[in-house]
Amino acid sequence: MSFNEQERLLCYNGEVLVFRLSEGNSVDKGPAKISMLHVRRMVFDRETGVFVQKSTGFFSMKEEYSHLKMMCCDCVSDFRTGVNLPYIMIQCNKESNIFKYFLLFLHSTNKFEKCLSFRLGYELKDSVRVLNGPLVLWRHVHTFFYISSQTGRVITVSMNFSSIEWAGEIENVGMVLLGPKRCYLSEEGCTQKPSTSDYATWNTHFCVYSLERDEVISDTYIIPPVYRSVITCVHACAAEIVNNQLRMSLIALTRKNQLISFRNGIPQGVCQLPFGDPCAVHLMDSGGDLLFVVSFRSNDACAVWEKNFQVAAKWEKISSVLIDDFLGVGTEQVLLLFRDSLNSDCLSSFKITNLDNLNYSSETLDCNEDDLLDDKQANCYLVIPPLERRLKVGFISIHEFQQHLLLKEKIISKSYKALMNLFQGKDDSASSTDEECLVTLCGKEENPANTFDEKLSGNFQDPEQLVEKIWYRVIEDSLVVGVKTTSSLKLSSSLVTLSLSMDQAHNSSFPLIKCQNRVITLSRNSSPVPYEIGSEVKRIKMSVGSEEEEGKEESVVCEQPLEKDCIQTITAVTSLSPLLAFSNFCCIVLLQIKERENGNYSEARCVQCGRICFSLEDLSSGKYLLTFPKKKLLEHTEDLFALLAALRETCFQITSPSYALTSVKVWLLEHMECEVIEEFPEMYFCKRPGSFYGTLFNWRQRTPFEGTLIVYSRNQTVLFQCLHNLSRVLPINSSFKNLKLGSEDFLIDHLALALEKELVTLGSLSSAIVKVESSSVQRCEASQEKSSGDVAALSEESIHLYRKELQREKKETLGTNLKVSGALYREITLRLAEVQLKSDLAAQKLTDV
Repeated sequence: MSFNEQERLLCYNGEVLVFRLSEGNSVDKGPAKISMLHVRRMVFDRETGVFVQKSTGFFSMKEEYSHLKMMCCDCVSDFRTGVNLPYIMIQCNKESNIFKYFLLFLHSTNKFEKCLSFRLGYELKDSVRVLNGPLVLWRHVHTFFYISSQTGRVITVSMNFSSIEWAGEIENVGMVLLGPKRCYLSEEGCTQKPSTSDYATWNTHFCVYSLERDEVISDTYIIPPVYRSVITCVHACAAEIVNNQLRMSLIALTRKNQLISFRNGIPQGVCQLPFGDPCAVHLMDSGGDLLFVVSFRSNDACAVWEKNFQVAAKWEKISSVLIDDFLGVGTEQVLLLFRDSLNSDCLSSFKITNLDNLNYSSETLDCNEDDLLDDKQANCYLVIPPLERRLKVGFISIHEFQQHLLLKEKIISKSYKALMNLFQGKDDSASSTDEECLVTLCGKEENPANTFDEKLSGNFQDPEQLVEKIWYRVIEDSLVVGVKTTSSLKLSSSLVTLSLSMDQAHNSSFPLIKCQNRVITLSRNSSPVPYEIGSEVKRIKMSVGSEEEEGKEESVVCEQPLEKDCIQTITAVTSLSPLLAFSNFCCIVLLQIKERENGNYSEARCVQCGRICFSLEDLSSGKYLLTFPKKKLLEHTEDLFALLAALRETCFQITSPSYALTSVKVWLLEHMECEVIEEFPEMYFCKRPGSFYGTLFNWRQRTPFEGTLIVYSRNQTVLFQCLHNLSRVLPINSSFKNLKLGSEDFLIDHLALALEKELVTLGSLSSAIVKVESSSVQRCEASQEKSSGDVAALSEESIHLYRKELQREKKETLGTNLKVSGALYREITLRLAEVQLKSDLAAQKLTDV
């Protein structure tokens, strides 16, 4: 679109590249003329409002060519690096009817690289396309050809296209061409309008052809054939393969001066363009809404909103339209270059805009623009009253929200006060008005008339019977508090929560400390069985099998450990930084327990385990700070529990269908330099220097070809490094499967809910039948009452006669009274089929875990 045929413009990374082809004199060769290709990198200066030159470069045509011509320039990716680079294609005529073409890449150092050259016996016209690779595609007579830097030779496209409307790359497919097929005329000729029987063939005019596969990818759901004669240009916005079917979103220009949007072959929107003869369309992302910028052969342009397909702006008498981030703000703008006959510089008259708040122009404001400013100010005065009303409504909402927050803070404060009085054995003399604000934190609401001793005996248990030890450690920025429980507390059949509360002496507005719970049971002869607890208690399993499968598997791999060999610990992890605001602080450790019996949870029990105190002096002296001595990895068992609680836990199932997984243990011991923890032989401590140090592994091999690996890492980066190193030593065709913690319990609950709904639906069917049977039941009961007094006196023959009479009455009842309406039966059966389908889907998801 440049007004000088020997000058081309291109935008690249926010810069404007100006290519100029000129002739100059060579000092070495005397008067001989050598053609030179110059390039200038221009950037926009927002302070001065003009384009300034950043750098220059040149390329010397050392060979003697005549009639040099710049064919096209744009940006394509280099197949060697995958990086987009600007290119320029030049045509030269060395001999009669022999044309040579070469394509030059421009690098960031302003150095040109000749990446492709070829000779042809004919001249290429304007139908040349340069695609990623680079790959040059052109048309001669009725055949399409292409050559790339990878092939190095001219190849004929086997597909008979009448024209190519779009060419580009699709993920997992490669380079494709889109266009209508060529229709050959028979001896009898062909009509312009096909018959109904020929509709299937007529519908295959537009097709998508793959250059790499040399086959048609799709010939349906692209563009309806009725648009075939009017479409002049196509731009593909999105394309993907879904279920072996091509799905495309297209924008097309027509001869009727329309912009049409297609999605999977269906028109979505039409916009009538303000000018005639459109030739190109490009997509612009302005940061908010998308825009389509359309160029016309009449040196005009316009922008169309993608959201409503309405014309957003139009411009006349322009020479070039470029789209890029010229202002360096992270979004795209359109650069419009206007014709200026008085100035040879192509960037002297321009306008940069995103059709919103970014506008730069080389022209000064005239009277008409002043009038526009006056109109804008008048419009602002009209907008102010509605904005004031919206602000008033917003202030009212904020005031209501503040009142709500104050009420919540009041409720939390009074509930905390009541809870602390309950723990310390003080008499809570709250008024009836205050009691309305109190909420129950543990279990059901108690009768306020009960004394403290009655509450203690009902809900609290002596901590010495359940709690064996309290400990805490500091790991990086986390405080880990642990409670070691006795074997009398069955964690497998209970829900437990460990809470940390600031001591009342600090008088904090938010005494409860947010923390994350985890319950860990370690056995000296088996692997850990952890499960996490969130704000609402939820258990997490570590295997993908059911509980029965897990029990069977443990019985095969190793003997079931004795209860006295198990160590049970509940941990709470919280951030240490907010607590360091107090120079000395104390926390009360509370343990809440709910036992499960017959599928239901009992009333909650609370245990006050004790207090922990921490100060800045303890942190500075390294007290309670978790360290790793050189001689012995972990001096105390609590250090291991602290690591398991604080580190990031991820579980993987590793499967090798062809080879045994013997390399995993070798990888742990040799490559990762792990050391087995003596008390727990399935736990591996990584001693490899660097970011790996301190990582814990748990490897449990179920079969020779399958095993479960649990990784306890500091962050996700260390996890990825471990998996990358492990993938190098695993056998070929091995696969990883991430076992999501908690997914099995959720699916079990979902299946139980679906089965419960199915039982309710069956109950509604039974209730409908019961209503119909009510009369016959009453008659049978009356008959039984009448005959119940004479049963003892009946003989054996009388019993047989009575049984026959009963069978006869039963047949009559089934033949006459057990009838329901067809509409009711269809409704109930349809409802039953729907709930059964949901139950089957839930069961299938559970089996796939």
